[in-house]
Amino acid sequence: MPTVTSPDGTRIAYERHGDGPPLLCLHGGLTRRYWDPLVPKFADRYTVIRPDRRGRGESGDADAYSIEREVADARAVVEAVDGSPVLFGHSFGGLQAIEAARDTAVAGVVAYEPAYLVDDYRAQADLAARMQARLDAGDPRGATKLHLREVLHGDDVDDLDAWLDDWPVWPAPVDHVENTIRMNRALEDHPLPGTLDVDAPVLLLTGSEGPPHLRESVRAVHDALPDSRLVEFEGVGHSGPTEAPDRTAEAVRGFVDGVTPTPSRT
Repeated sequence: MPTVTSPDGTRIAYERHGDGPPLLCLHGGLTRRYWDPLVPKFADRYTVIRPDRRGRGESGDADAYSIEREVADARAVVEAVDGSPVLFGHSFGGLQAIEAARDTAVAGVVAYEPAYLVDDYRAQADLAARMQARLDAGDPRGATKLHLREVLHGDDVDDLDAWLDDWPVWPAPVDHVENTIRMNRALEDHPLPGTLDVDAPVLLLTGSEGPPHLRESVRAVHDALPDSRLVEFEGVGHSGPTEAPDRTAEAVRGFVDGVTPTPSRT
């Protein structure tokens, strides 16, 4: 598997699929495998590049952690791509894509409910501390469930255990609980700037059934960007790219084709 080296020396692994203009897919809380349902829908017309975030999948890690280091990881992958890619990020990957595009030449950005925390939710956010308390009590599954309940459902789920029983990837997120806690702690300390100086068009995606705080966030991001369009998928939640892959792929393909990025090398 190809790798790049981030500025702090961390090795970031990535996969390439297909041929055509480059589309760099940045996942949120899982691994690059999150994009499995969408890769076949893109690889027939784009070069799909999907890295593992640091500390996940095949990528390395470092003792120190920050959002800035994760953003530097994304930039390192962008620099390894021949041509200016479109960045497509989900959740934390959406924030990562937007932040990377602030000082990296890209053709465009697609972000599904980027994980900025805003307004009253950010002022009261304590998810990292609650998760850490569960983990310290020897309950990594319980810590992970706190995260999934809040981020995927916004606390609006009657029987989370029954939902998890039907969720194909459960219990894989438990393997990343410590990384998820440090990510949430960093997000709670990462304010949304009044202006996001992205010199590229941005497509923002959200679902009508997503958690309220992320639905508020995506609208605040929309207001902070100089050139963005917001599309809402009716009846879809925070996992929109995998819940509704056909609708997501259609929206992303229309955007990518419109910004006509430079073809990549196979």
